[in-house]
Amino acid sequence: MTETIVPRWGRFERAFTSATDYDNPLQDATLRVTFRGPGGQERTVDGFWDGGTTWRVRFMPDTPGPWAYTTVCSDAANTGLHGHSGTFTCGEAHGAGRFGQHGPVGLAASRRHLAHADGTPFLWLADTAWNGPLRASDDEWDDYLRERVRQGFTAVQWVTTQWLAASRGDREGRVAFTGRERIAVDPAFYQRLDARLEAINRAGLLAAPVLLWAAQWSDPALNTLNPGYTLPEDQAVLLARYMVARWGAHHVVWILNGDGNYHGANAERWRRIGRAVFGGGPHAPVSLHPCGMSIPFDEFRDEAWLDIIGYQSGHGDDADTLRWLVAGPPAQLWRHDPPRPFINLEPPYEYHISYQSRQRITPAMVRRALYSSLLITPPAGVTYGGHGVWGWDDGTSPPEAHDGTGVPLPWREALRMPGAEQVAHLAALFNALDWPRLRPAPELLAAQPGEADPARFLAAARADEGDLALVYIPVDREIALQLNGLQPGLRARWFDPRTGGFAPAAAAGDGQTQRFTTPAEGDWVLVLEPDAAR
Repeated sequence: MTETIVPRWGRFERAFTSATDYDNPLQDATLRVTFRGPGGQERTVDGFWDGGTTWRVRFMPDTPGPWAYTTVCSDAANTGLHGHSGTFTCGEAHGAGRFGQHGPVGLAASRRHLAHADGTPFLWLADTAWNGPLRASDDEWDDYLRERVRQGFTAVQWVTTQWLAASRGDREGRVAFTGRERIAVDPAFYQRLDARLEAINRAGLLAAPVLLWAAQWSDPALNTLNPGYTLPEDQAVLLARYMVARWGAHHVVWILNGDGNYHGANAERWRRIGRAVFGGGPHAPVSLHPCGMSIPFDEFRDEAWLDIIGYQSGHGDDADTLRWLVAGPPAQLWRHDPPRPFINLEPPYEYHISYQSRQRITPAMVRRALYSSLLITPPAGVTYGGHGVWGWDDGTSPPEAHDGTGVPLPWREALRMPGAEQVAHLAALFNALDWPRLRPAPELLAAQPGEADPARFLAAARADEGDLALVYIPVDREIALQLNGLQPGLRARWFDPRTGGFAPAAAAGDGQTQRFTTPAEGDWVLVLEPDAAR
């Protein structure tokens, strides 16, 4: 028999044929597989039913050398699943892609941002493609990924169940599961999503599937679209664990639930579900996606399974909404232990109708949210959203169940909206800097105009060593900085977030207080860094 060799951080997969044809395999049996590595380490993962009598296990080895595995089925009489063993060899990592070179993404040593297994920092620049994997054709999905890679994105957030597409299922009319008290999954639905996820990873992008959409709609009929809200806890756990088993050997960050209220009794429900899904051993990073202007910190700070503090600043544009974004809970809570990355998983969608003014959200508003989100907490990343892309819309009507959001652009046109194109400039700026060293530094500002008007809020960050600083200026032409915390002789440059270009920045003033004037109207980023010519 030919020896099976799997590259480090690749995917081992083995299929098994069940001796019993269960009526509802998700409910009637479990398959657990324990892997033993060359150093004696053990990892146990779930197998999953994949249609008919076929079951599979997928596993990502992280150590070169010989590995062995054994299977345990809850139905010990099932000779097709129970008591099997085998071996394979994990070889050295190879491949030209991000994950083949650097490995899976997890928490960095500082626990303030994400990093690959080899320590390479990972800047989360995600897109909310929520409905894309459900509705896109193969060619459409390839086109989408190609554009997002070109634009500098590094991750894709998407929905894995019959969420907004419930009335007609996915593109082929299938739904993820049926039933409520005793659900049954459709493997064909998930086989199609397998291909979507694999394409995401092949493109060098991190997949961020939302396992259980948890929103509670005002229309009771629409709550059937949200399994995280409507399913009993035991069934929600079964469904989530099924997907973790399918995709745990891919390059992912899990979003356990989406757009929900995770306070009070809801918090206890999601703590229990999170522990049941992820509390049994190592796993890819996990986050929660809450409803707008909400951050599930205090209720989940001691949950060991929760790795990323996700929040949603929402789609408003009044003073209270802006103040929440720039000076609200995220800016205050990040200093609390235990340390975790803070990531705005849903800033205002470009071209979406704002909740208060009822005007379209502009590229400038999107940039303000992106840059502010990155600098009010230690930078770990931020998510962009385009109205038209997230619903995979054709441009004829608002997305399903979102009548107040406005008619979007068709998704192909929305892919290239100015704010999306400008993500490439943001990516280029941060990737040229040692961004993991930055920390929020309001003390750099001699004055904060955002105290009177949050639309003018200056977001400042610097490295503790004083050799790097960034200041985002949304509208003002002149700012005053206190430079006593920075090393002398730093080069000052203006970065244009609209074009990605740089312009010299000259300081004026006496002593440690220096004034800088932007080159033109609009938003700018002041970059202070060592002079490369020295």
